[in-house]
Amino acid sequence: ADDSFNYKSFFSKVGLANKTPDQIKTVFGILDQDKSGFIEEEELQLFLKNFSSNARVLTSAETKAFLAAGDTDGDGKIGVEGKVSGNITA
Repeated sequence: ADDSFNYKSFFSKVGLANKTPDQIKTVFGILDQDKSGFIEEEELQLFLKNFSSNARVLTSAETKAFLAAGDTDGDGKIGVEGKVSGNITA
């Protein structure tokens, strides 16, 4: 259902908080579709589709909340060195 995605709950269920830095970088690489070194809003909106092709696209509100949690420097994107696991899973 729209606006039902909770990134903290999702990461807790998949155990992302317990992953090593190398494992986090691997996940980051999957999400960084254009290989820019950042996860931008457009890529984040398709986040669930990386796990299931039948999954829905995140709503604008869900995407913005998710992005705000991981965007440590306010540049509108998430960098792998921006402590993805610490900020998003905490």
